[in-house]
Amino acid sequence: MADDGDFVLLGKVTRAHGIRGEIRIHPYSGEPENFRNYRTLYLSLEGSSGRRPFVSERARVQGRQALVRLKGCTSRDQAELLVGCEVWLRSEDLPTLDEDEYYLHEMQGRRAVTRQGDEIGVVTGIMATGAHEILVVRHGTREHLIPLVAEFLVRIEKERVVLDLPPGLLEING
Repeated sequence: MADDGDFVLLGKVTRAHGIRGEIRIHPYSGEPENFRNYRTLYLSLEGSSGRRPFVSERARVQGRQALVRLKGCTSRDQAELLVGCEVWLRSEDLPTLDEDEYYLHEMQGRRAVTRQGDEIGVVTGIMATGAHEILVVRHGTREHLIPLVAEFLVRIEKERVVLDLPPGLLEING
């Protein structure tokens, strides 16, 4: 998920589904069931800042994708027009988390440091893979790709992500 302040990028419309206007969405979080919790989604053409609101009438899961029925989208032809659109949610519409939980997009912009306090860089992005997320950490001209796994993550603080990395990890991918 990417974050531009007021909105969080959830995924992308990959194709129309069926003849009644459903769309198939690839969720960047890897959790299509989350779409059941979202009432208003915002769609935009990739790279565009203009977002159009749609009320989600129904969402269901099929494999790793979400099938969503949007109010006013009642035919396959209408759904086809949405293919390729990015799917956004207002940040304020994200479900409230428990104190020990966090959203991945909230880590962007925070400093990444080792348990000993050594600076690794700034988290500039998060990549989703099949196995786990990867933190993209930039330090000057170097970029580190760090697996975001429980064994490496010590804690997330207001301004820092504290990591305990195995020896040599930064050298092999930086």
